[in-house]
Amino acid sequence: MTANAFDTEITEAGGALIGPWQQPRQMLQAQTYDAHASIHDDSTAQKLGFKGGTIEGPTHFSPFAPLCERQWGQAWFETGCLSAHYRSVCYEGEEVQAILSKPLPDTRQCQIQMVKRDGTEVLRGTASVGETHAATALEARLAELKPLADPVILRDVKVAQTSRRQTVRMAFDQIMGDLYPFSLRQKLAVITENSPYYSGADNPWRKPIIPMEMLSVLFQYRSKDDPLPAKGPAVGLFADQEIRLVKGPLFVDEDYEVEREVVALSGSRRTESAWAKTRVFDKAGTMVATMLLNMATLKDSYAPYEEEYRQLYGAGR
Repeated sequence: MTANAFDTEITEAGGALIGPWQQPRQMLQAQTYDAHASIHDDSTAQKLGFKGGTIEGPTHFSPFAPLCERQWGQAWFETGCLSAHYRSVCYEGEEVQAILSKPLPDTRQCQIQMVKRDGTEVLRGTASVGETHAATALEARLAELKPLADPVILRDVKVAQTSRRQTVRMAFDQIMGDLYPFSLRQKLAVITENSPYYSGADNPWRKPIIPMEMLSVLFQYRSKDDPLPAKGPAVGLFADQEIRLVKGPLFVDEDYEVEREVVALSGSRRTESAWAKTRVFDKAGTMVATMLLNMATLKDSYAPYEEEYRQLYGAGR
């Protein structure tokens, strides 16, 4: 017998699985990119109209893991998928709760939602295992996107641009670079939902597995070695994210190869967005996971935005 994956208190109400209230921790205060502080730094965030440094989106994936494991068992760790649209930011000290609606009959996909105490929605989307034969939350969003008009920050980025393959790995005490200035061991000390599966071999695969929220860190680890030709410095944030295990789980201290492809460009009043699909391969060349990420760059954080807009398009926006 292996250990139980989680000892989380889960309640059932109205056809949904509901996790306990949790306080996610902010671990990116020291994050840098483009040689400047990020949206997770208090002063940078406040200049852009936020209350303080924001908690990184995939941190919110961990509270769903016990709910999904309760729903699907071992299959969750092998072919699980979380697909989420981030609706509002979360700050350290705020409490959040994960909700997984039960799947419709004969389907392997559920609606997910995370809320704060005051009812503010942090994210919404879908959770699934295996081949669902239904569009995930972000597949549905991608199909409805309006193409980016009048790009400034992303004017040199093209759909179908693909990065070269990069080798990545995650060891327990490896600091994951400027983007993620902490280690897996440090994350496991504060993760909202820990599991013996993450730290030892007492699981069906007999070696420690990487939590889904840390797959985001692994897949982004070397992204700055082959960056998109976006203008900067500018501040970005994750607006949408989907992580799908194809042949999981992924293991601590093993080599993987990642490549990124720009699959869409979109925009809003405040942002320009590059949607990147990351494909992840094991050392045998088998695709084991994918990630779809919408990195939304804040127009107001790029100092010459208005001036360059006028130069490119001849008028103010």
